[in-house]
Amino acid sequence: MNKSVQKWFERAESSYRLGIIEKTEGIYYEDLCFQLQQACEKALKVVLIHNDIEPKKTHSFRIILQQIEEILEVPDNIKEVILLENYAVQTRYPGDYEPVDFKEYNEVKIISKNVIDWVKKLITR
Repeated sequence: MNKSVQKWFERAESSYRLGIIEKTEGIYYEDLCFQLQQACEKALKVVLIHNDIEPKKTHSFRIILQQIEEILEVPDNIKEVILLENYAVQTRYPGDYEPVDFKEYNEVKIISKNVIDWVKKLITR
């Protein structure tokens, strides 16, 4: 694995670890979900970098997945990452949205773990 791929994946894993820390008072599920969204975004961009493709500068999982699908098949459970798009911007700041609850957060954790595990498998074979 080249150094750039390794560094990008380390940053993806770091964001993932931040996203799964124990929620305590004063920590919002929205902030944990933002970290998990970032983990997935970085990890999916690793797939592109690993294949010598420049990732587009975007938070759109639809665009990132389109780039990946030009070179390989993306499993359906990985495509669920599109559900995390709103955590990139909309829930980062106080605003007009439904607060994230424990159930929603757990769904985000499952999706992000699937993405991290899938990417790790792709780049280490």
